[in-house]
Amino acid sequence: MSSPIRNIGIIAHVDHGKTTLVDAIFRQAGTFRENQHMRERIMDSNELEREKGITILSKVASVRYRDYKINIVDTPGHADFGGEVERVLSMVDGVLLVVDACEGPMPQTRFVLKKAFQHGLKPIVCINKVDREGATPLHAYDKTLDLFIDLGASEADLFFPHLFTSGAAGFARVSPDGGEQDMRELFEMIINAVPPPSRRDGPLLMQINNLDYSDYMGRMFGGKVLQGQLRVGDRLNLLREDKSTGFNVTKLWIYEGIQLAETDRVETGEIGMMSGLDDVLISDTIADPSITEPLSVIAIEPPTLTMSFFANQSPLAGKDGGKFLTIQKIRERLEKEAKVSVALKIDTEAPAETVKVFARGELQLAILIETMRREGYETAISRPKVIMKTDSQGKTLEPIERITLEFPEEHMGPVMEELSRRKGEMKDMVKDERGIMQLEYVIPTRGLIGFRSNYLTLTRGFGVVSQLFEGYEQHKGEVTSRPKGALISKESGKITRYAYEDVQERGQMFYPAGTEVYPGMIIGECSRDEDMVVNITKAKQMTNMRAASADATVVLDQHRDFSLEQALAWLRDDELLEVTPKMLRFRKAVLDHGERRVAARRAETIA
Repeated sequence: MSSPIRNIGIIAHVDHGKTTLVDAIFRQAGTFRENQHMRERIMDSNELEREKGITILSKVASVRYRDYKINIVDTPGHADFGGEVERVLSMVDGVLLVVDACEGPMPQTRFVLKKAFQHGLKPIVCINKVDREGATPLHAYDKTLDLFIDLGASEADLFFPHLFTSGAAGFARVSPDGGEQDMRELFEMIINAVPPPSRRDGPLLMQINNLDYSDYMGRMFGGKVLQGQLRVGDRLNLLREDKSTGFNVTKLWIYEGIQLAETDRVETGEIGMMSGLDDVLISDTIADPSITEPLSVIAIEPPTLTMSFFANQSPLAGKDGGKFLTIQKIRERLEKEAKVSVALKIDTEAPAETVKVFARGELQLAILIETMRREGYETAISRPKVIMKTDSQGKTLEPIERITLEFPEEHMGPVMEELSRRKGEMKDMVKDERGIMQLEYVIPTRGLIGFRSNYLTLTRGFGVVSQLFEGYEQHKGEVTSRPKGALISKESGKITRYAYEDVQERGQMFYPAGTEVYPGMIIGECSRDEDMVVNITKAKQMTNMRAASADATVVLDQHRDFSLEQALAWLRDDELLEVTPKMLRFRKAVLDHGERRVAARRAETIA
């Protein structure tokens, strides 16, 4: 008898509606009581996910349909979180590929579908948002078929099962103009098209794909049971390279809806969680003591960026409500993150006062930093740098990305100029009937640092960009990181209106009047490519009341606000970003002006 379990991963490009589609599946399956409140995007439980409208962490949930249990794993659509995609695909038996009926397949669609094929998974395709204005579902289907061919799908795979869906309206239809008003067709297709997990006889064997932590239970870990049966009280081994650790299973859980439900056993093919051991990593093997060889480690794309974290040692350290200020606390938090994330690595050879991390991309690092600041951590962070390699001839190699850009035609000149400055090389250019340009470029990863914010400015917010890791190629030459210098505070104190009015003529300010500053803190961008030390705390010498009141009528230029991603991209190599729970502050790595001049002269002498 085949298993009544179906394990399916949902994959898609960013913003193609997979999380909303999962909401519709929950409603159809009756996961929630009629009187129970269900918020939108229920799988995006992380606060940052809900703010940014993207999935960052993969999550497991389940629904019941007829006599079947369907375990659904939501995955990120952004390439920076490719490690999460790899982790998920190793524990499912099929995938649900969601494609926007207006946009068709996008670069990240290619990325996640390619990963599914590499794992030997058969996709079900949902052409989603078919009720949206401008939707062309049949065209999106044809484009998806072309993508299957481009990725080398077999002839049998080209006849992939597909439906036309709307997550917002809650229906799945066999044809775009069908009359179905619920998700029943999708449930039937999952039951019939996704193979049941194989029932392998033998001693217990599973690989860890999921980690969690409970204040009551401690470390929780799990994945899909590949072989045998898992029971409370079992004596098992954790296998990792040359390491073997014995432990007893103290508790077991399976997924029911979006909650974990305690159980006494987990059958073959089921996705479960357990407790009983603290030192557990993603990819570890859990096995019966009779098994001595661990399973192969989950392979992911290599990290391409590195960044250094330091303790915040500025004069304002600890004044913004930070609870964790020491480098030891920062290191413990990052080590905890590295245990959960397969795509984040920590350099064990970095100096004691530094925590150096390796990651896949800017967005992944920005999400980590934002999470830490909300938890009460204060840090000083260096500019992201790409990870270079050297080939057998001693030539420097750098990571290369393939990017696809979509934007209105009138912005083409400035966008192409910006990409050329960043060493981008055009590979393809297409214009559609709406006047939308689609450009494909190959560009160094370092050329993409800070590109997204500039690109959105150049296209007035209408530009869309997606990227995929291409590989390593010969170094492309120097890329100018920032064309202008910094305005640096000379004194401690608060920014005065009088000084603001004077300094704004020399560049653009980053903070409003009244902001507390310190020597070496960067308070704005200079209008020229040079650093300028300014007295931003200077007050006007008042001689009478008339002059004091007249001063209040001066209109000050608007200061420039930064998102965390924009702030990281703005930095130069001799600068740091001070991140606290309340503020982002730019500063020079060496705060004292005299010491900076000495260091600069030494660098010129060595050069």
